[in-house]
Amino acid sequence: MASRRQQATLDKSAGPLRRALHYAFYDWTREMPRSKRFITWTGILMQGYAIYSLWARSLVWPIMWPKGMLLYGMVWLLWVIGTGLMNAMLTSEFARKTQLEADQIAARQIQQTLIPQKLPEIPGYQVETFYKPLREVGGDYFDVIELPGNRTLLAVADVSGKGMPAALLAANIQALVRSIASVEADPLTLARRINKHLSRYTPSDRFATAVFVVLSRDSGELTYVNAGHNAPIVAGGGSAAALEPTGLPLGLFPEAAYEALTASLPPGGALLLFTDGLTDSISGGNAEDRLRDALADSSGRTMSRLKSLVDAKFNDDDVTMLLVKRDADATSSDATL
Repeated sequence: MASRRQQATLDKSAGPLRRALHYAFYDWTREMPRSKRFITWTGILMQGYAIYSLWARSLVWPIMWPKGMLLYGMVWLLWVIGTGLMNAMLTSEFARKTQLEADQIAARQIQQTLIPQKLPEIPGYQVETFYKPLREVGGDYFDVIELPGNRTLLAVADVSGKGMPAALLAANIQALVRSIASVEADPLTLARRINKHLSRYTPSDRFATAVFVVLSRDSGELTYVNAGHNAPIVAGGGSAAALEPTGLPLGLFPEAAYEALTASLPPGGALLLFTDGLTDSISGGNAEDRLRDALADSSGRTMSRLKSLVDAKFNDDDVTMLLVKRDADATSSDATL
């Protein structure tokens, strides 16, 4: 963010001629393929030379040639050709961006179908989610999956990067989680197998942080693996604890080691899983302290308080929250209904 502010300062400090040239030859052509960019620049230069020739009364100054109507005809032809080249490239770029926007809209619609639209009801617990991608599609993933034996799998992941590449990898992780969980829903198995898959089949600069938590609904016991992710917060009984990382992010090293640990969600307590977009969007310092304060809210508006912490001025990433609250009067019989 600081680099963008510095760039804006440099642009304002530049002279008017430099700003005009920067705009003409870079700002509105920078997203074009290189070949189209050069053709566009050629068209701009031809238009500029046509104006200069008209002012100098010559195409090859200081030699005064051609003269009369021939000069005007050649200047007009030069202008028309330059304008035609530039307009053709702009039209082509407009068509490319229109198709790209259509693809992004389609990708967003597909991603929306991958995001859980209706969460499973967990007797004795309340589950709320919040998901806000920075762009049309995002690289965050969350899921809530019912398991045999009165257990529930909670998963949150954050893929490196943004936009379409991150969204594709997030969709891949979702498919892996659901496929593996249908056979062996163990956090340690999930982390190991997904890590090996991503290490083998994704580019070396792509990885994901993730946390997998299996909630035993009868007892409130949490079995988790944190693969380099923001530490989830467990709050209850007047205290709060963080489920710190127990291994490296997924996709960095195929033989990375992970450890499964346990914690407890007491009656009346809350568990918050989130991505770094949340803490980065909280203004001021002590972001996690403010999250703990929000989790201590007893008015039933915990998610509303968490949402209110997101400051649009600082929001530069996807924001995902998965909140699980255990009823204060939860009993083993309630959880086995």
